[in-house]
Amino acid sequence: MRFPFALSAKIAGHIIKHKVRRTPKFAMVLQLEPLHTCNLTCTGCGRIREYSTNLKDMVPLEKCLAVAQECDAPMVSICGGEPLIYPKIEELVNGILGQGRIVYICTNGMFMRKKMKDYLASIYDPEIEPKVKKLLDEKLISDKDAETIRKSDAAARAKSVIAPSQWMYWNVHVDGLEFTHDLIVEREGVFKECIDAIKMAKILGYQTATNTTVYKETDVQELEDMFKFLSSLDVDGHTISPGYEYDAAKKDMVKRLNKQPEDFFLTRKMTRQKFARIEEWGKHFTIFGTPVYQEFLAGKRELTCTAWAIPTYNVKGWKAPCYLMTDGHYEGYQEMLSKVNWEKYGVVDGVARDPRCENCMVHCGYDPSGALGTNYKSGDNWKNFKYNFGSKPKPYPSSPELAKRAFNGVSSGKGHLAEAKAAINSPRAAINGAQAVFQKTQQSSDGDCGSGDTTQRDELLAKIRESKPAPHGPQ
Repeated sequence: MRFPFALSAKIAGHIIKHKVRRTPKFAMVLQLEPLHTCNLTCTGCGRIREYSTNLKDMVPLEKCLAVAQECDAPMVSICGGEPLIYPKIEELVNGILGQGRIVYICTNGMFMRKKMKDYLASIYDPEIEPKVKKLLDEKLISDKDAETIRKSDAAARAKSVIAPSQWMYWNVHVDGLEFTHDLIVEREGVFKECIDAIKMAKILGYQTATNTTVYKETDVQELEDMFKFLSSLDVDGHTISPGYEYDAAKKDMVKRLNKQPEDFFLTRKMTRQKFARIEEWGKHFTIFGTPVYQEFLAGKRELTCTAWAIPTYNVKGWKAPCYLMTDGHYEGYQEMLSKVNWEKYGVVDGVARDPRCENCMVHCGYDPSGALGTNYKSGDNWKNFKYNFGSKPKPYPSSPELAKRAFNGVSSGKGHLAEAKAAINSPRAAINGAQAVFQKTQQSSDGDCGSGDTTQRDELLAKIRESKPAPHGPQ
């Protein structure tokens, strides 16, 4: 099957149950943000900017579990911020699994290997030594890591951990191949860490997925190469969505990066151009969602927004009207459903009800529409059933050439900071102190759980500008 039968059956059963009951609006996926703190400052992400005054706040574990029960979605996507920074993430994952729900941990991948090493330490016995040796051989753990795992004490064995489960996915943020992804997350080395984490997860028996946002400058051929490479790693599924110019992200583009949003985000017309081959990709790769949503992305049909089906809960409450737009927060899910005027939002017959919705075609608003039949056409149900319960595409063959195309950034000496590194290593830069600034920036960025502060990077760029020779003129 394309996706595990138990997962597909659970979601299908949830939809059928509410259709029989004639429930007008119900949740299919809960986007749960237990915190907004993140260790990266990804271009295009407005979360750490929109909630900049709440970065130290967290939703208590008991409240997280209660809201999952409240909206009763069969699937919970734990996001943020970076969810693996949440101090009770293990208890949260296991608590939601204990409720009988599917869990997606939406992560940037930087802390995944640490969490999986904790898991290994908690269960180690000689029978899993072959897996430890394989991880060592592939340089996914160090000799010191292996020794710690083998000699795990009572505290390590008693620790709550995130274990492999048929009901859980690591959902790793990957926005392209190495150069592109590291550029978007604004840090070199992140792509390699993501891939190492995915490889480790597969060896240990976890299910893995990726989520990708497509922007104006995203190269379509690179997307296909990305899918091929991830398929060769036997990644279990992919979410892909167009980049949308929501308010918080637009403000950050202008204020912090001095870029115009229209140069980065997609219009509706551009989305259809970028996703013209989405149906073909769906045949060859395990792309999550429905073929109806794929047709919508490709411009072959219209759908109406069903943002209420993928609600978001965060430190301020139930966020409305959707994951990306914020007009208010509510105490309860049913309160939000009843008080929000849903007819004010979305695009109907090509006309935006709210100007902010004009270019939105993102999966959190429109993918559930394809499953719920809000714009039903004859054959849609069979189409969706055949896609999700049909055979799984075969993994793409791995090859050195494919890996070379994937690691086209810092691994091959072509990272987005290559020019900066060359500049700061010049004699003039040394005099101006740029080398010291760069070293300080690199050291401080390794795995730190920051709040989006870019002071050090901005200081580095200023030093680089100072190091550049003045334009040649009359002597």
